Amino acid sequence: MRPFTFNPGPRLLAGPDQAQALAEKLPDGPCLFVTDVDIIRLGLADAYHNAIAATREVIIFDAVEADPSKETLLAATEAGRSARVTSVVALGGGSPMDVAKLAAYLLGSGDDLDEIWGVGIATGTRLPLALVPTTAGTGSEATPISVITCEGGTKLAVNSAPLIADWAVLDATLTLGLPRRVTAATGIDAIVHAVEAYTSARLKNPLSDALAREALRLLTTNLPLVMQQPDDLDARSAMLLGAHLAGLAFSNAPVAGVHALAYPLGGLHHVPHGLSNALMLRHVLGHNLEAAREQYAELAEIVDPDCAGQGSQARAALLIERLDRLARDTGLALRLRDHGVTEDEAPILAREAMKQTRLLVNNPCEITESDAQRLYEAAW
Repeated sequence: MRPFTFNPGPRLLAGPDQAQALAEKLPDGPCLFVTDVDIIRLGLADAYHNAIAATREVIIFDAVEADPSKETLLAATEAGRSARVTSVVALGGGSPMDVAKLAAYLLGSGDDLDEIWGVGIATGTRLPLALVPTTAGTGSEATPISVITCEGGTKLAVNSAPLIADWAVLDATLTLGLPRRVTAATGIDAIVHAVEAYTSARLKNPLSDALAREALRLLTTNLPLVMQQPDDLDARSAMLLGAHLAGLAFSNAPVAGVHALAYPLGGLHHVPHGLSNALMLRHVLGHNLEAAREQYAELAEIVDPDCAGQGSQARAALLIERLDRLARDTGLALRLRDHGVTEDEAPILAREAMKQTRLLVNNPCEITESDAQRLYEAAW
């Protein structure tokens, strides 16, 4: 076995109605509660907010938008600093969790944000942090990564161990009632995490592989179920666990080309992150087919055990076809033209994708700027 390192992620509270249990894990003193206006409007935050507020002041920051901006992050940090908070809790999708992770770090460390972009640069101490996902998709509650949209729509990331939360809560009741398109897009996002972690050109290891395989099994089995029966709590719980395992996998074996080409769609067109991954999934996997053939063939047997007797080329192609069909069966519109992207934007998108060097280096094979333009044109 080759030497490897593995980070196991946050401690977990799993199961329905974990609000009181989480409140008891937080230190004394004011708490910054990061979420968004829709979560507040829908009442999803009520139980967790009320449990925390029973014993301490809670400062609600609900101005987080999709693809959160640097300005939003700094505003959340200032709200916490003004109130002298001693802990940070996020409840929501990937965007509130990304803001909360970096806000907790900036509040605890005092570091300058513009000095810590990148991998392994943030080494200070953050405030105590708990993350409560309301979608089964990003796996952000498991990761040391925060992605923020900066000037010109460019997405920058901080990827450092201090951003790993102390606690993550997997409460599937919070995912009940999600709009169908959100369930679909976030589910595909988690599937991409599993596939890209399993085929990552860097830091892939036996533990990340095991987590990615189990995540893919849980997600591909249960996504059709939750699309057909949205109130199936067992299937929702399996999706949430699958997304978390995929998050742990790609925290250790980082994601690659699908994400690199997805990010410009979010930065320039505000296409939701999970949907942007779904839009590029088939095309990037097709580009990778020969380089990742054996790994795709292994994953195909998880998605369709009956294919085990086929050759590796056939199984690898089958994986791509089945994942594409799964995305289509959710009802997602999978052409760029369906989301306001014009055909002549392919060169611009390709140039932006080339800025995602931290992701492109993980791809099983090279993606050049001309490759990226061709893939955007194919997706249009």
